[in-house]
Amino acid sequence: MKVKRKSWKQFIPRPVEEVWDFFSRPENLNAITPPDMSFEILSEIDGIEMYQGMMIQYKISPFLGIKMDWVTEITHAVEGQYFIDEQRFGPYALWHHQHHFKPVEGGVEMEDILHYKVPYGLIGTLTDRIFVGQKIESIFQYRSKAIENWFFDKSRV
Repeated sequence: MKVKRKSWKQFIPRPVEEVWDFFSRPENLNAITPPDMSFEILSEIDGIEMYQGMMIQYKISPFLGIKMDWVTEITHAVEGQYFIDEQRFGPYALWHHQHHFKPVEGGVEMEDILHYKVPYGLIGTLTDRIFVGQKIESIFQYRSKAIENWFFDKSRV
């Protein structure tokens, strides 16, 4: 299977400093991850802003309630601009997720760029077509709505 590329853009009506503060705290992943993923952070990271080289361990259930270990590393981080997380151990043969933050009039344009590859050759290709690609899309749709709700509520303050 070849490496797949997906991207999503979202406008967030808040200052880049506030948006960066939210996304640079890995514990906030829980707020933007669908409940059916049973996402659980195992690393002691509460209150710690992410940094280049940070390793984060999780348990996830991407399908059928099957728990899987997942370890990602923050491989690049430029405060207020972007960070990249890469899978070191987990369900993908490749996971490279870029998070970009661009100040624009009235807020921030956030762009996610994901490169991923499912393992297991032909079986992985079929699994991606039938399930994985759609699951990734549904995760990012949920994430978009959760981000909108989070920052919309914050913008009322």
